[in-house]
Amino acid sequence: MRAEQTFQLGKKAYQANDIPAARRQFDTAIDLMLEASDGNPADRQDYHRRLEELIDSIHRFDLAGMGASASVEQGKFEKAPLEDILEMTFPVDPRIKDRVREQIAGTVSQLPLSMNDTVLGYINYFSRRGHNTIVAAMQRSGRYRPMIQRILDEEGVPQELIHLAQAESGFIPRAVSRAAAGGMWQFLTWRGQQYGLMQTRYTDERMDPEKATRAAARHLRDLYTEFGDWYLAIAAYNCGPGTVEKAVERTGYADFWQLRSIGVLPAETTNYVPIILAMTIMEKNAAEYGLENVQLEAPLEYDTLELTAPTSLNLISDITDTPLTELAALNPAVIRNIAPENYSLHVPKGNAKQLLAVLQMIPAERRSAWRMHRVATGETLAMIGKRYALSTASIVAANSLKDGEALEGDRLLIPAGVRVEAPVRQPVTRAATRRPATSRARTRSASVAPASKKPAVVVARVRK
Repeated sequence: MRAEQTFQLGKKAYQANDIPAARRQFDTAIDLMLEASDGNPADRQDYHRRLEELIDSIHRFDLAGMGASASVEQGKFEKAPLEDILEMTFPVDPRIKDRVREQIAGTVSQLPLSMNDTVLGYINYFSRRGHNTIVAAMQRSGRYRPMIQRILDEEGVPQELIHLAQAESGFIPRAVSRAAAGGMWQFLTWRGQQYGLMQTRYTDERMDPEKATRAAARHLRDLYTEFGDWYLAIAAYNCGPGTVEKAVERTGYADFWQLRSIGVLPAETTNYVPIILAMTIMEKNAAEYGLENVQLEAPLEYDTLELTAPTSLNLISDITDTPLTELAALNPAVIRNIAPENYSLHVPKGNAKQLLAVLQMIPAERRSAWRMHRVATGETLAMIGKRYALSTASIVAANSLKDGEALEGDRLLIPAGVRVEAPVRQPVTRAATRRPATSRARTRSASVAPASKKPAVVVARVRK
């Protein structure tokens, strides 16, 4: 197989310490596998197994000597909190059976609800050992719940499917799984691309909560159209429609619980649907499970600004006095601290007009590198220049400081010299191999050029 041969070439390059060549060969190997998917491989389950094995192998090389572990730490990707329990089952508390049966009977739900020992086991787990996990996810859901509910309604799918995001990621926009799925709804690269979630060197739309929610809702609607059953659709969301199709064809059963009982679905998938049902039952009967007083985080509010040039989040942080962590939370799809041209940037509510006015004062080609500094009490240009490794003359020229001095409260442009590569389409493996600690990840560091002592463009001084 060409993909395997290419992987072996990458392995040889790695062993020869030719890391760039190893990356190219590994990228090509994944590309070949993804291209094979378009040709509808005869055994799709075997195809997915081989793809995951290939990604795992590449990831091991990546963490060992190709920089993935460092880049993940810089990008702050997180592990999905429920990932470790998907292949586990939990004991049933017989005392809750009658109570849960009554709760289901009195619950209004667009998603059909059912009860068995597996569902009861997860209810028991989330009521006890896993209670903090479900509470934390509920709290975090407040940021995105109104948006998710709106999109699920617009796409005509059950509101209870919000619990897929809870199970997949705990509502963490930058969650990454062992299988290289990313984002709140845990899309693999190629599946995300099918629903319009694209990737560049600087962005990964799987991490965009709104775009990913829209894609997930449409994917689930398509799966329901194919299988005519929400349990099978949810199972297919987890393990892929091809796996469910083959299980149905091989057994003749188009029933999730029957397929589960005869063991023809992956272990993770057999527990995935019960987890969704357990979460739904518990939230709809919150008072019974100590969830009625959970304080949801406030929905995210922001202004949106269309960028006309690649722009550093550091510069946005400087201008708006917004912590970089807050900007990252508003823009989780920006994965390298540079928002590219034509990107719809989210900034704290009420900041867009001021931000636009200041950005227009900065040459477009400088916005990915330059900074802005607020002069503090007693601070001199020499002190500021030392902080940014610039000469005083550079700062004076960049801000047209005729008197050669800065006043407390002034905002000064800092002509930093970071050179950023032009945005290009990112090869799929850079997204498909990103994860924290155990996740597949890597990014390429921007190269740094010496700071310019003679800025080509002089802009006006920005006063307080």
